[in-house]
Amino acid sequence: MKLKLKIKGKEYTIEILEQGKDKIKIKVENEEFVFKGKEKEGEKGLLVKTSPPKRDFSQKEIKAPITGTIAEIFVREGEFIKKGRKVVLLSAMKMQNEIISDFKGKIKKILVKKDQNVKGGDVLVILE
Repeated sequence: MKLKLKIKGKEYTIEILEQGKDKIKIKVENEEFVFKGKEKEGEKGLLVKTSPPKRDFSQKEIKAPITGTIAEIFVREGEFIKKGRKVVLLSAMKMQNEIISDFKGKIKKILVKKDQNVKGGDVLVILE
């Protein structure tokens, strides 16, 4: 669940990541916080800043730049590709958009199928 909060004229995006009986995990902008503990009369729980999840930089993601429909997929899982290789054809607003890889590597996972609708930013293919 995402919320917008304005404090002293500055707007913050807050996302509730996890909510349990004794704990709530939130994300404010790009930082994560955990509120732990039960409140007792006259006491507050503990707010702890957590580090963001570590990203696996050994895998690379090819994302949809815009919303559209997958018209064609030009690669297979397990295939090695070079930078500049045509990966997917994305149909959007009566135009065909070739999605080109910015990376070289092995196709680890294809996350889309032909005729599937995708949104801008959706991961289409993962390379390792």
